[in-house]
Amino acid sequence: MKQIINKQYTKLSYLLPILLLIAACGGEKPKTDQPKPKKTVSVEVINPVLDQPEYSLELPGELKAFEEVVLYPKVKGFVKSIMVDRGNKVSKGQLLAILEAPEITQQYLAAKSDENKFYEDYLYSRQSYDRLKKASAKSGAVAEIELDRARSKFRSDSAAYASVKAKTGVSAQLQQYLRITAPFDGVITDKKVSVGALVGEGSQTALFSIAQTKNLRLTVAIPEKHGHSIGKETKVSFTVANHPGKVFQSKLSRKSGVLDQQSRSITAEFDVNNSSGELGGGEYAQVKLNMRRSAPTIWLPVSSIATAQSGTFVIKVVNNVVSRIPVSVGIRKGEVQEVFGELEPEDQIVKIASEELTEGSTIVIK
Repeated sequence: MKQIINKQYTKLSYLLPILLLIAACGGEKPKTDQPKPKKTVSVEVINPVLDQPEYSLELPGELKAFEEVVLYPKVKGFVKSIMVDRGNKVSKGQLLAILEAPEITQQYLAAKSDENKFYEDYLYSRQSYDRLKKASAKSGAVAEIELDRARSKFRSDSAAYASVKAKTGVSAQLQQYLRITAPFDGVITDKKVSVGALVGEGSQTALFSIAQTKNLRLTVAIPEKHGHSIGKETKVSFTVANHPGKVFQSKLSRKSGVLDQQSRSITAEFDVNNSSGELGGGEYAQVKLNMRRSAPTIWLPVSSIATAQSGTFVIKVVNNVVSRIPVSVGIRKGEVQEVFGELEPEDQIVKIASEELTEGSTIVIK
């Protein structure tokens, strides 16, 4: 019996600590979660800057001849002789080729003959009228009707002579069209016919291509967002592949005032002096433009601009309340960015923008 009591006492000694632990846990009251105080974000703000800095832009360009034309014959005829060939330099008015058209020559001779005949009739009528007019000064010497008839004949022959003379001028001009001359100083870039070829009218055969390369046009397509940054004082430097290392200079000569709807660009032209003949025209150029906006614009640090799925924006602070302002970006210069939107120089803009700063949230300015 004593052994049984000892065994039960031993079991209780083991179970007692466990029972006390359970009792202690069961008696502990559950803790309630306390709401944590909302942390106020502290940010640094800056003011936008109104500025009109110069900036550079690199674009491709193309050198073209200042003037370039393809010469076609005005009248139909055979090529009688050619005085120039591809690569020859020519002066304005220089004879390039002569065409042969016998029918035009005959038309001119016939018109000239008619002109001489009508001229004689005109002279006779004028002399007759002058004599009758002189005789009519004496009373009763010449009947009034005779003087009127002479005056009418004189005027009719005068008009007929003027008409025939005009026709002779047309024939003479056609004669001149048989002589092909250079319209300006330049170089023959292509000779398209040979002696004996039939040209003009239905054949539509070109004779020569001529280009003026003493001066060249450098054309550059300026993207839409830079269109207002180019003015009459805009200067450029450019290089071409066949003159490595050499930099050429020019400044704006003219620009198209209308935006091209396909390329969304404005075409600018820069006249290039090529009297030395270094540049041949037709080369592609790498152009560097020094540009400036026509009026000051808003600039901000790049860190102040945030981009999200909803768009690009900056964070404006008004009375410690956040407001997102949609913007579009322009030029970037180093760590500052040109922006366009509803911003003023006195606005307070968060220096380091973050998407976590939601619309209407409250912040503290450092």
